[in-house]
Amino acid sequence: MASDLVARRVFVGLIVLSILLLALIVQPFAKGFFLAAVLAGTLYGIHKKLTRGLRNRPNLSAGIICFGVIIALLLPLTGFTAFLISEAAAGMRFIQGTMKAEGVEGLKERLPGPVRNLSDKLMERFQVEEMQLDEKFQEQVSAQGGTAAKAVTGVVAATGSFAFQTVMMLIAFYFLLVEGQQLVNWLESVSPLKRGQTVEILREFRLVATSVLVSSVATAGVQAVAALVGYLIARVPVPFFFAAVTFFLALIPAIGAAVVCFAAAGILLVTGHQWMALFLAVWGVVVVGLVDNIVKPLLVKRGLDMHGAIVFFALLGGLAVFGTVGLLLGPLIVSFFLALIRIYERDYGRPSAKPADPPTPPT
Repeated sequence: MASDLVARRVFVGLIVLSILLLALIVQPFAKGFFLAAVLAGTLYGIHKKLTRGLRNRPNLSAGIICFGVIIALLLPLTGFTAFLISEAAAGMRFIQGTMKAEGVEGLKERLPGPVRNLSDKLMERFQVEEMQLDEKFQEQVSAQGGTAAKAVTGVVAATGSFAFQTVMMLIAFYFLLVEGQQLVNWLESVSPLKRGQTVEILREFRLVATSVLVSSVATAGVQAVAALVGYLIARVPVPFFFAAVTFFLALIPAIGAAVVCFAAAGILLVTGHQWMALFLAVWGVVVVGLVDNIVKPLLVKRGLDMHGAIVFFALLGGLAVFGTVGLLLGPLIVSFFLALIRIYERDYGRPSAKPADPPTPPT
């Protein structure tokens, strides 16, 4: 009996050790696997319908859905990033070429009126001569060359890491669509929980993930429409382009939709429209920025059996602790806790006391 107890403890220790080693292996791809599981749970219903429409071809259905995810989400973000990098590089080349050919005066003449007047006042205040400014500017450009090279290297490394995580996510997403049901059945068979409890918890996760993703896309659309109204009122150039950028950046909580409003307000400011710039900046903070904190909890709550205040704090707490992915992890953790409490109360709670027998009426 003692030997069986020792063997059991050793075996449990080996299981814990294997879990820790497995966590170390999975850690580099953890975010990609997590997003893949969330997307697979959200789109699994579409995958089943498409599989039936394709005469029971799950591999083809999963491939089509993966391609759709690339087109709908990844390519616009990648193209927008490439556009920003190319425009920034073109701007730097323009500044360097103008400085070499015409000096500071040539660069100053190409500035918008308000910015040119401000630069004139600053130069008069500090009494900087053109030759001195040219020399100092060239010195700063030469001195910051190494820093710029390091920054470019960092951007390239971050882009490579993002691309790697994206590829891992898509691979995991494909296999979860194809083999997702078999994985759920295996987890149900090896889980120490009662039959049906593991599936119930996974179903709760799927419901939360679907609600959060749908609400995120819907909230981004509402923010884009609200921002578009502000762009039209402020007469921002190409307002629909800025609205599209607002929609995509609204999907990234670390950046947010209000940043685009501030950028557009900056353009209005340097082109001499100070009051419109102020209006758009206030509009971005009050209307566009607060929509996310009001609309998203309401939309998430519609798909969950959870109080709106709990959803609100779960979203903000998850974002503060885990970063962008916390918008999913926060509600998932809270729903996991509530699901466990509900299952325990239902399956393991104390049985209700039997009602006492009614007293015998006197004869």
